[in-house]
Amino acid sequence: QSDPEVTLSLGMLNHSLVGTPASPLRKALIDSGLGEDLVGGGLGIYLRQLTFSTGLKGIESGDASQVEALISETLKTLAKDGIDPDMVAASMNTIEFTLRENNTGRFPRGLSQTLNALSTWLYDGDPFVSLTYEAPLQAVKEKVASGSKYFETLIQEHFIDNNHRTIVLLEPDSELNQRQDKEEETRLAEIRKGMSEEDLKSIIEKTRKVKELQETPDTPEALASLPVLTLADLDKENKTIPIEEYEDQGVKTLYHDIFTNGILYLEVGFDLHSLPQETLPYLDLFADGMVKMGTESEDFVKLSQRIGRETGGISPTVISQQIRDSKESASWLILQGKSTVDKAGELLAIYKDILLTTEYDNQDRFRQILMERKAGMESALVPSGHSVVYRRLRGRQNEAGWAGEQMSGIDNLFFTRDLIDQIEYDWPGVAAKFKEIREMLIDRGFMLCNVTLDNENWKQVKPQLSSFIGDIPNGDAKLGSWTPSYTSGPEGLTIPANVNYVGKGANLYELGYKLDGSVSVISKYVGMTYIWERIRAQGGAYGGMFLFDSASGSLNYLSYRDPNLLASLDNYDGTSEFLKELEISDAELTKSIIGTIGDMDAYQLPDAKGFTSLSRYLTGYSDEDRQNHRDQVLSTKAKDFKEFAMYVEQVIENGHVIVLGSAEAIEEANNERAGFLNVKKVM
Repeated sequence: QSDPEVTLSLGMLNHSLVGTPASPLRKALIDSGLGEDLVGGGLGIYLRQLTFSTGLKGIESGDASQVEALISETLKTLAKDGIDPDMVAASMNTIEFTLRENNTGRFPRGLSQTLNALSTWLYDGDPFVSLTYEAPLQAVKEKVASGSKYFETLIQEHFIDNNHRTIVLLEPDSELNQRQDKEEETRLAEIRKGMSEEDLKSIIEKTRKVKELQETPDTPEALASLPVLTLADLDKENKTIPIEEYEDQGVKTLYHDIFTNGILYLEVGFDLHSLPQETLPYLDLFADGMVKMGTESEDFVKLSQRIGRETGGISPTVISQQIRDSKESASWLILQGKSTVDKAGELLAIYKDILLTTEYDNQDRFRQILMERKAGMESALVPSGHSVVYRRLRGRQNEAGWAGEQMSGIDNLFFTRDLIDQIEYDWPGVAAKFKEIREMLIDRGFMLCNVTLDNENWKQVKPQLSSFIGDIPNGDAKLGSWTPSYTSGPEGLTIPANVNYVGKGANLYELGYKLDGSVSVISKYVGMTYIWERIRAQGGAYGGMFLFDSASGSLNYLSYRDPNLLASLDNYDGTSEFLKELEISDAELTKSIIGTIGDMDAYQLPDAKGFTSLSRYLTGYSDEDRQNHRDQVLSTKAKDFKEFAMYVEQVIENGHVIVLGSAEAIEEANNERAGFLNVKKVM
């Protein structure tokens, strides 16, 4: 950490070794077939000593020594024979682009820089070392340009000759939770035996006091001591994003004149309603394949290197959002990419190649992608269980949610597992499906472009984009419609965990609710008070959420790492009574309005502004609608909370229930409430 040049160099080396599908160490591990996906995290920079870790998940325990040997031999070979110069160039460009763009997404840049400074400052180092990169970057460039085997020397010194290493093997144990529970019961029983009557009374009294503290609200005097804004401090008008719409060769293009420091942000989308609904489960894989399978002229290694060398990154993704005042969704395949303006032609050339010539007929490579996808979805079940439940709940509430569940939810995990078997006995049929999707989807008639760039640079890029549009096929196919089949009934999804993710929700528009901006204030208040107190402070969960989506009308409760199940559902059902009895003070109401406006006015970087504007365009959320919503937020009254209670109350009987959690907790809930949950084993 004390040498910024070494730290930067190791960051580039890390990207070369494991940062992309084409990276040689990552590729060697995946190609070995010993496991399903990479594990380890690569370079760690936030401790006093830098660390590097990598390996495989999903291996047979007896193969651990083979994985260790493979890593060691691959590093030795790279140190001796060298890293592909194209891989080095791609990594250097990727890291430099990242440094210069400084794109922290929704995370505040200032806070990001502070955390970076702490990586040295915490250990009595110079806090500015990690914030300045020009000198070390130039030094690394000069060493690579000199022809010396710079990165190979780093491998030899920091990996091969470094004896400070350890091997970690994690093995599954299906009886671990039960054994730990029994051990804890035994330990507590032993402690109980050694306690006097006075000791027990003391514990009971302390517990009572803690519970009393949890349930006692802060006094008005304590709350008044906190500095707060007033409504007069808030802007009455929404911030808008510049947008121009024009048509080129039948393709709509949205242009946002925003200063981007010379970086072109370009989204190219295709309407998924051009496809029959039975293709939805394939679409995430179809998108992944564009940058992971290779094209007619380049295998995936060379394609990955080309993307890293010439652009700031290309990310194909599928999105599904509910269109306002409609039963239909805005479901799109979108290529998100960025490059410096002088490399716009290369970015568009890569777009053309991956859209029109991606090769989906490499069975071994496709199997690797499929196994990585399965492993990634399974490993996300515990850390992101609330997202899994939220997606599945929304899958019962509107077309956008239903499509999202088909493409990336639990249903898609089951589909992915089946597809792994299918490629072994019907690979030609699977490969043909992806070619069929491309022929139906990649068509100018279903296409939309979204550009974020300042006007002066746009003059240079616009004709290049027009030429690219002209290269896309123009058929006569028409958009279709989907007929979602919504499932019902409370569901218990079992995973090997000792916590639960408990969800309940319904579509309030279907229950008669008419949208008013006050709902944003109410949902924020309920989430930060009632849900926080009942689910987290008193219930012991890591988190609780009360989420309303104004586009679709979906209202959903969620808990995160929750030791409870039925108790959380009961607390959800108590929300309507809480709202009916609520006597909210002017100060508390003002705080909630301010917090809501803060969410609406969240700071965005240029690329996020462009994509947000695109999303609003696709879902029909106009600036007039947004301003009307803001006006209603600012004029929210205490009576709105009580009026909203009647709609929340309907969720008690009409809400869908999804629980992801331990088999024991779900079985216990079913015993208590007579088969309450339909059980489905996920893992």
